[in-house]
Amino acid sequence: MSEEINHDRRRFIGTVATAIAAAQFAMIGSAVAQSGKANPASVPTIKPGTNKSFGSLKQIDAGLLNVGYAEAGPSGGPVVVLLHGWPYDIHSYVDVAPLLASAGYRVIVPYLRGYGTTRFLSSGTFRNGQPSALAFDTVAFMDALKIEKATVAGFDWGARTANIIAALWPERCKGMVSVSGYLIGSQESGKMPLPPKAELEWWYQYYFATERGRAGYDKYRHDFAKLIWQIASPKWDFDDATFDRSAAAFDNQDHVNIVIHNYRWRFGLAEGEPKYDDLEKRLAEAPVISVPAITLEGDANGAPHPDASAYAKKFSGKYSHRTIKGGIGHNLPQEAPQAFAKAVVEVDGY
Repeated sequence: MSEEINHDRRRFIGTVATAIAAAQFAMIGSAVAQSGKANPASVPTIKPGTNKSFGSLKQIDAGLLNVGYAEAGPSGGPVVVLLHGWPYDIHSYVDVAPLLASAGYRVIVPYLRGYGTTRFLSSGTFRNGQPSALAFDTVAFMDALKIEKATVAGFDWGARTANIIAALWPERCKGMVSVSGYLIGSQESGKMPLPPKAELEWWYQYYFATERGRAGYDKYRHDFAKLIWQIASPKWDFDDATFDRSAAAFDNQDHVNIVIHNYRWRFGLAEGEPKYDDLEKRLAEAPVISVPAITLEGDANGAPHPDASAYAKKFSGKYSHRTIKGGIGHNLPQEAPQAFAKAVVEVDGY
């Protein structure tokens, strides 16, 4: 009898706590809807790994692709587009998205070309991984959803894509959050040799430059991706279930072609498409980013990344940088979701 009473009491307390949290989230969302702004202090505290999935995904034809994406938050809220990197997927934002949604934002998290449920509309389309193509995909995706302007945020490939959108289409970008700062490059800059220690950190680019590397990544993509996760986030104690959720996205039939082309293009070992030449010429000039921006860096990022002082002058609008402490690695949004969400809310208020 006492066990039943205790069980009912715990269930009642849990229900009340959930109701209070929901009421707080609703108040935050209402405040954002009325003012169009949110306070970073309003972002709830969350333990990384709290959420396991996004639930059902959506699909939409956009440009060359049928894009799979997760969506959260009110349909009329200010839009945030969250962009993942390699070898990661939309689950890097599985905790960030509900935090931003609770603050009143419409949060959209698309799978990049070659990942998850995103597919090319035509079998004859060149499987191009060059950076400008990925950025163009995101603009086409926003067009398909009739989104005129959004805050864009990302890490790894996603940060580079966010940088490119902010630089080339500033009218579509309300603000930007970028892990590891300014990541716009070019084939010419990719030809410049680095000190040996820095070259060692890019070992997989040299591997991918070979046919053995292509075959090896295709055959061992699960183990390869896990190794990258471990190297890039040496203090992140992720479990198998967390990794496997993301690794499923690499089973996409175009994944290997996109990844290999991306890294070979950087070295000038693979051709891009002429239709992106003008964009690449503009990017090769290392354009300054004028939209409001926040750059983030984890204090334990094991992936190659520039020092913050090296790119501070590439931002001409309101700008700030912060290092997130606590053993945070390369997959910053998944390892430190509250810090990432706070940066998005803050840059929206710039």
